[in-house]
Amino acid sequence: MNKALVFPLFLLSLLLATPGFSQRYGTALGLRFGNSDLNRTLGLTLQQRVTERVTLEGILQSDFSKNTTFSLLAERHRPIISKRFNYYLGGGVAFGNEESFVKNPDTKEIVHTYGNATFGVDLVAGIELTVANAVIAVDYKPNVNISGREEFYRGQVGISARTVLVKSKEQKRRQKQRQKAKRASQKQPKKPFSELFQKK
Repeated sequence: MNKALVFPLFLLSLLLATPGFSQRYGTALGLRFGNSDLNRTLGLTLQQRVTERVTLEGILQSDFSKNTTFSLLAERHRPIISKRFNYYLGGGVAFGNEESFVKNPDTKEIVHTYGNATFGVDLVAGIELTVANAVIAVDYKPNVNISGREEFYRGQVGISARTVLVKSKEQKRRQKQRQKAKRASQKQPKKPFSELFQKK
């Protein structure tokens, strides 16, 4: 058998045979390692499921030198094999302090600046696997600059490892409890306004 097929087949067999893989997440927090032509970054990633197939993700990352950014992304998930192994697409806004490179065609010099306050749009495409209490993801996150730096486009590949803080079932249970409490409070009869002035 081709050695390149061994790991994917092993992974597939685990996904199909192990009931523990069926666990999904409501809230997950972890680390994200980013790599681009410009730098390598380390950051925090927090994902919060807001509907059955949509999550919000916040990413705070830095190269601990000249680039620190924060991204807020909305992501739509679709299952590949099952709900625990899926791909996602999304986008959002990005803020940061970044370095910039300006080329001068006359002198053929590159002017390097840093500490630039930047604003832009992030897109993201990735795949993720939920294994017990862990979520492993690989993504590509291009950034389109709107203001703050010279380069219009930068791309980054990221690998994330998150731990599940709130399971999907627990999140749904809490939502049902809140809805039930809200309905119960709406059913309670309201006292007439005139009763406020009556002596007890």
